[in-house]
Amino acid sequence: MHGNLRTAPADFLAGGGEMSALMEKFDWAATSIGSMEMWPQSLRTTISIMLRSPIPMVLLWGPDGIMIYNDAYTVFAGGRHPRLLGSKVLEGWAEVADFNAHVMRVGMAGGTLSYQDQELTLHRNNVPEQVWMNLDYSPVIDETGKPGGVLAIVVETTERVQAERRIKAEKDRLRELFHQAPGFMVIWNGPDHVFELVNEAYYQLVGRRDIIGKPLLEALPEIGSQGFDKLLTHVYETQETYVGRAISVYLNRNSSQEPEQRFLDFVFQPIRDGEGRVTGIFAEGSDVTERVRSEEHQLLLLNELNHRVKNTLATVQSITSQTLRTAGSMQAAQEAIESRLFALSRAHDVLTRENWDGAWIREVVGQAMQPFQNIAHNRIHCHGDEVRLPPNITLALAMALQELATNAVKYGSLSNESGTVQITWHVDHTREVPHLLLKWEEKDGPSVVPPSRRGFGTRLVERSLAQGQLAGEARIEFATNGVVCTIDAPLAIPEEQA
Repeated sequence: MHGNLRTAPADFLAGGGEMSALMEKFDWAATSIGSMEMWPQSLRTTISIMLRSPIPMVLLWGPDGIMIYNDAYTVFAGGRHPRLLGSKVLEGWAEVADFNAHVMRVGMAGGTLSYQDQELTLHRNNVPEQVWMNLDYSPVIDETGKPGGVLAIVVETTERVQAERRIKAEKDRLRELFHQAPGFMVIWNGPDHVFELVNEAYYQLVGRRDIIGKPLLEALPEIGSQGFDKLLTHVYETQETYVGRAISVYLNRNSSQEPEQRFLDFVFQPIRDGEGRVTGIFAEGSDVTERVRSEEHQLLLLNELNHRVKNTLATVQSITSQTLRTAGSMQAAQEAIESRLFALSRAHDVLTRENWDGAWIREVVGQAMQPFQNIAHNRIHCHGDEVRLPPNITLALAMALQELATNAVKYGSLSNESGTVQITWHVDHTREVPHLLLKWEEKDGPSVVPPSRRGFGTRLVERSLAQGQLAGEARIEFATNGVVCTIDAPLAIPEEQA
């Protein structure tokens, strides 16, 4: 017989809310558990308890797992309520049929199951939805002494799980940022300053030692004699932040070597708990050793620049006074001074482009000869190995080549239409330090007559490479077929002169 023959609500349904009314009207005779009048007392009692519970509960009764649930479960069921009422569980939740089949097998055999934050994909509102639940399954014993069904307590934990995952993801992100921070970071815990957390930059600073979980003085024993433990204790006890700038510290970054000096900028910040008590110290900072060394290098460069400027001014003064003394007229003096100063300027330009670290000889020779190539119609030929010149040799060589070329244009091989100049060079490695050997050779110019006296230009060439620490030599020969100048200059300063 179909339909419910009772005209009054069953007593066990009283006080069950919405689900009591739905159950009262439902055609249970159309299901495998039959009409409500035929239900055993065990089923009625279980339903009575379930309907009054504020916790989502569903009863899977009989071999088919016919679903009977309370008001709280309707929220969990979503759009599938009220269709789930009286349906077979494997059909009602078809997308998790395998999971529920296992539940029915275990429960109807008298076993229990419990899941914490069980992840399932449900179609509660006609779309796939990832959910998490705490699930507890227990058999319900009927009048035969055997399980007549399975009672499930369903507590959805989706919001909590997602919130925890968001928090964990944020913590992981912050931890990753902590570890990847360019500056070093460290957290010490307690009055003994036990290493709790350090980032990659700190490991690099201290030499990748095993320090987590160890007190400061045990992890970094060399720190004890430098007072950093006392500084940390002061911050811990006074709760006052400490800021250090370019603080020197010696660290055994490599156990096989001597302690290495580093300079650090850092902040020691007390860490407080919810009640305001100091529980540890957070430190953040950076290794500024290279910046300090850079500053020292800049100071050294400034001093070097000052020295070079003074030397340059002295050279300019010497060029000016000697030229004025030997020039035949003010016009000749002006031209000679300008020519020599331009040569000095071009050499300075080459060195400036190289940050005064030296210059390549091809560029030095090319710059020195450039003003004369048009005059000589490319009759100046240069070849030799690529050689790196020190700054002092660069300036002296540029000035010497300027004087030789000027003399060649006025009196030598570049004063006619057929003369040439050959500039060749190579490096002599047979001596204590490498030497540059350069040869200036004029050909096919007017016959050369040795001068009755050696002018300033000749002296400038010969003396420019012999001054101070240059220890070089320039020899000029006035051969009949053309002037020949040989230059011999060390490319480094011998150790006894350094």
